[in-house]
Amino acid sequence: MNIISPFFQQCDQSPDNSALIEENTSISYAEFKTRIEKIATFLTNKHVKDQCIAIALDRGIDAASCIYGVLHVGAIYLPLDIKNPATRLNFIIHDARPSFIIGRGSAPDWLENKHLWLDISQLLLNDVHIHTPPQANNTDLAAILYTSGSTGKPKGVALSHQALLNFSSWASYTFKLDQQDRIASLAPFHFDLSIFDLFSSLASGASVYFLPARFSLSPSRLTAWLSEHKITIWYTVPSILSFVALKGALATTPLPHLKRLLFAGEVFPSQNLIKLAYLLADTALYNLYGPTETNVCCYWQVERQRLSPDHTIPIGRAAGAAKLDIDPVTAELLVDSLNNFSGYWQQGQLKPQTTQYYPTGDKVSLNVQGELLYHGRLDRMLKCSGYRVEPAEIEQCINQLNGVQNSAVVGIKDQASGQRPAAAIVLKSSSNLAETIKPLRQQLPPYMQPCKFLVLDTLPTLSNGKTDYPSVQKLF
Repeated sequence: MNIISPFFQQCDQSPDNSALIEENTSISYAEFKTRIEKIATFLTNKHVKDQCIAIALDRGIDAASCIYGVLHVGAIYLPLDIKNPATRLNFIIHDARPSFIIGRGSAPDWLENKHLWLDISQLLLNDVHIHTPPQANNTDLAAILYTSGSTGKPKGVALSHQALLNFSSWASYTFKLDQQDRIASLAPFHFDLSIFDLFSSLASGASVYFLPARFSLSPSRLTAWLSEHKITIWYTVPSILSFVALKGALATTPLPHLKRLLFAGEVFPSQNLIKLAYLLADTALYNLYGPTETNVCCYWQVERQRLSPDHTIPIGRAAGAAKLDIDPVTAELLVDSLNNFSGYWQQGQLKPQTTQYYPTGDKVSLNVQGELLYHGRLDRMLKCSGYRVEPAEIEQCINQLNGVQNSAVVGIKDQASGQRPAAAIVLKSSSNLAETIKPLRQQLPPYMQPCKFLVLDTLPTLSNGKTDYPSVQKLF
């Protein structure tokens, strides 16, 4: 089945319900369907079935219309982060080899292959000739999401209709989405969290509210926006939720309509989660885990009574009928799931994934409750004076210190020991670095003590909200 088929079923049931809301613009399910079909009509005449179509638009109604329009004709959508440097964007385009790039207005200066450009306003002038999306086989590709590669170059994660449907259906059922829900959408469309916003929501008849990006830098205004629009469900990253917990004025801006809050993408500092859980006492909290290659493969509903500043929270149990295994030698989590990606998209074609279980590169263990615990990336591991050191463990200790808002630990070269950890820290107001870090002497062995500390106003982040560790590395 095509990933957008459930949306069309909702159109038949509730055509007048609000589908997408962006700033002061709201469109119904029927109006969104018309926009999709206009784009699909144009693309059908270009014979793009099974081809890759790039979308160079910011998160919003236009970009969502293009994504659905591309899927409506059996093509594959490739969302571009248009805030990326020109060299990165052109690398992705050269590697993905899309048939077209849909944007707004004339082709931008950064684009080398300007003949690929299509102006969305021209696509929306078409008459409608298409009414039902084509059927899709399980293996037919639906999306290509480019992520950072271990080689230093972006790599395209190819996702099938089956993978998107399996996750979308699981999420809709697990989090009880319905036509009364109002979903806040902040994840950029090149980030896999957006699959929930784009597909789980509209398959359930919910309304998607695009949270203005400018509010992510103003947590009190963000909280006020959530309250004003009576948001019921939000899926985002811990970095933003930590900001909201610390400076979002939740004590004076209650969110009585917020039923469920989902987070994924990085470790949530325990102290910040405890504060958020206290301030949002009636909101169910969920920790979702999985790399882009597997989407969400396990999850844990936060049990408030088990939260402790001394321990990270579990990543939980299998999601979406995933089969999970742990490598007995490396403790690496291995995942076999219908969510799993089909392979990497390179030089305009699929390089199929050849193993049944995807090796995540993440170190895990099981607790006494049979839940998975996350112990950091295997490939972030440092070797200091002959010892293996996991930066996530150091970050956990630093984040528990009074006066620390957040931290990022990286390895820097040391002639004597090979590598030494270094820490970038965001202090709370009026905190003194020297006094704040004194307890580390008792909490960490000498080889795990950061050799350098750097105080920042905020940690650098990627466009998806995660900590930008390569940028932190360059600061030392």
